[in-house]
Amino acid sequence: MKKQLLPMRCIVVFFAGLALLPLHAADWPQWQGPDRTNVSTETGLLKQWPATGPKLLWTFTQAGTGYSEPAIVGDRLYTMGADQTTEYLFAIDLKTRKRLWSAEIGPRFTNGWGDGPRGTPTVDGDLIFALGGQGNLVCVKAGGGQKYWTKNMQRDLGGKMMSGWGYTESPLVDGDAVVCTPGGKQGTLAALDKNTGEVRWRSTEFTDDAGYSSLVVSEAGGIRQYVQRTGASVSGVAAKDGRLLWRFPHAARTAAIPTPIVSENYVFSTSGYGAGCVLIKLMPINNGIKAEKVYANSDMTNHHGGVVKVGDYVYGYSDRGGWTCMEFMTGKVVWKETRKLGKGSITAADGRLYCYSENDGTVALIEASPEGWKESGRFKIPKQTKLPRKSGHIWTHPVVANGRLYLRDQDLIFCYQVK
Repeated sequence: MKKQLLPMRCIVVFFAGLALLPLHAADWPQWQGPDRTNVSTETGLLKQWPATGPKLLWTFTQAGTGYSEPAIVGDRLYTMGADQTTEYLFAIDLKTRKRLWSAEIGPRFTNGWGDGPRGTPTVDGDLIFALGGQGNLVCVKAGGGQKYWTKNMQRDLGGKMMSGWGYTESPLVDGDAVVCTPGGKQGTLAALDKNTGEVRWRSTEFTDDAGYSSLVVSEAGGIRQYVQRTGASVSGVAAKDGRLLWRFPHAARTAAIPTPIVSENYVFSTSGYGAGCVLIKLMPINNGIKAEKVYANSDMTNHHGGVVKVGDYVYGYSDRGGWTCMEFMTGKVVWKETRKLGKGSITAADGRLYCYSENDGTVALIEASPEGWKESGRFKIPKQTKLPRKSGHIWTHPVVANGRLYLRDQDLIFCYQVK
């Protein structure tokens, strides 16, 4: 594994000189897609799957240990994995299914719930940003994997996490800044110059320890801001200077993982370990934002499989009731399904939900409808990893990009034709 992940010099030199493909509408260049909603804008996808499921195009078997989701831009897939000692960011040519290059991130993160990197790379033009489990944030060249700079969340930024499951965040690129969540007393958030890694600002008024969620952008109240979920709160800071605009206490014991949903002047946040969910309305006041609770309940208690908003409804797996459809604005549960598919992760595309079971790798295609669980097909990945997961399961979220469905189980990446 280690030899396979090390940079292949001749390939690196050749591909470094190639022009990168432009970003297409159906690409998936970062965690939860182009706008971090976890909802693809792609259309023309299969509405019904054959009895055996969509066609399996190929299987990649050398992704290494870890839970990193793939980022897709043009004919390249970027993700992270680990060998026995080291975590890597690497690129795969989707035409040849061969690894083009790999770049070392740092030492392998080890944990009782599974080793290796957890986040998703962020592709921004000719740069890629990736955060390893040990807190090493790297910036590399997309063409050949040459490393530009590295910052460690703890050593360089004084970061602190709420618990010991490793840095999981997928960094956010906004203009010429890359924004991340070191956590701790120096400021929960940090904005770095994306070209140099130099610190532009820290959110010194917002000092929660880092959780496991990833940042999203909001324009609520006419102020561009970054919304983040920690173990103690849901909060927003000004994109311009890191000033704390609002903070809504919402404790999540042990770990706060799912990414919040931002919709106009509203933020929906959910977490497991008894935290439940909350809808917050953001309103401008003086030079800041007032955060007001609309509702809070435990009907959507999402552990780490994520939630999506399609139309007026939120969908996801709740530890309190199975697969759940909830009205976004009221918190009213419209339907629940506890028997047809086990706990898992979710993404949405073309009016359908792609639900991926963490236990056995079953994928179900469900109509995103408030009228109940309307299934349009299912299948199971052909095999599961033989790498040790320890107490972990199949926790990498599904990705739909450019007519293809990507599923991962540690070293295995499966690509299916869904268009």
